[in-house]
Amino acid sequence: MKLTDIAPEEKWVELEEEINRRSGLDANVFNVEGYRISECKNWANKLCPAIKATDKGQSFICAPAHMNIAAQAMRTKKTVIEECDAGLVKMVVPVFIADEFVGAIGACGFLLDDGEIDTFLINKMTGIDEEEIERLSEGMPAITTAEAESLSNYITGQIEKLISNRTG
Repeated sequence: MKLTDIAPEEKWVELEEEINRRSGLDANVFNVEGYRISECKNWANKLCPAIKATDKGQSFICAPAHMNIAAQAMRTKKTVIEECDAGLVKMVVPVFIADEFVGAIGACGFLLDDGEIDTFLINKMTGIDEEEIERLSEGMPAITTAEAESLSNYITGQIEKLISNRTG
């Protein structure tokens, strides 16, 4: 089963946009292979697009964070909220139909609680100058663990609505 068997892509895009509107986080719907199912993009900050614009940033920071956290969410069948190697929150809410994993909703891009940007690691992984990283990180939004958990409860509720409304 695919996510688009549950709801059309447009419904998943609406959910991505609503998560972003409610939280400010960059939200994406991922298939079982870990690929985004839409081109919808609402950056949560100025730093993430710069990291993702580099091959190494995408390959060594963003993709592994999603793969590792999504694997935990799939294994536990529960939302996982952690930090990526850059120091930003990464949340993954798994989507299951009965016991079948069919995808995940991810949200990321703010500091979690009193976390901080790892400028040294970002510089070493991407080659972006540390001063540029600091400039792009100015005014970085933050989210508390309680706010992230509340958002995850909202996302879970929306997934349940989509599943209960499906016609197949």
